[in-house]
Amino acid sequence: MLEHLRPAVSLVALSTVVLGLACPLAFVAAGHVAPNRAEGSLVMRDGHAVGSALIGQNFASPRYIHGRPSAITGTDAKGATIPAPYDASTSLASNLAPTSKALHDRIATDLAALGKRGLGAGETAGGAVPVDAITASGSGLDADISPDYALMQARPVASARGIAEASVRDIIATETQPRTFGLFGEPHVNVLRVNLALDRLPPGAHRGTPGQVAGVVR
Repeated sequence: MLEHLRPAVSLVALSTVVLGLACPLAFVAAGHVAPNRAEGSLVMRDGHAVGSALIGQNFASPRYIHGRPSAITGTDAKGATIPAPYDASTSLASNLAPTSKALHDRIATDLAALGKRGLGAGETAGGAVPVDAITASGSGLDADISPDYALMQARPVASARGIAEASVRDIIATETQPRTFGLFGEPHVNVLRVNLALDRLPPGAHRGTPGQVAGVVR
């Protein structure tokens, strides 16, 4: 009987050591190699976390660059469905088909909202509205936008702050990240980092407060 129990007990002991101790410790060690990523890629200002470089925030003030639309929804006190853009407690896509009337209506509404902010195809080099300006992502939590969409917002943001448009464009250019290893993904701009850089401009620009409760800046 012992000759049958010994392999079983040995296997349990080995599995416990490898899977219960060695593997968890290896992951902890890997986290110390890249502590920022392990802790959620937090973005700090004045010693305080104001957000994550991986999770977008719902910037609404004209003084800031805005992220792409978010299709995340929630419920109010009466149980009705309401928009909850960039709600970090969940992740949601609209799942609307390209032929969906609801999708077409939402895009039309987003285009109208861009117009109210003074944005349009005329603000871009290619003469077209960037796709990420009117379409939501699969997660609803995108922290990055395309350089075209960021640059499209440079003039109205500069106007709202009373600063030169070139200053905003310089910040966007500095914060534009290339493709990973030059091959993967697309050039992108982190919205929170750009907005924090805007707040670090010399006196004369109105300072805001990225990282308010619920991540909303108004």
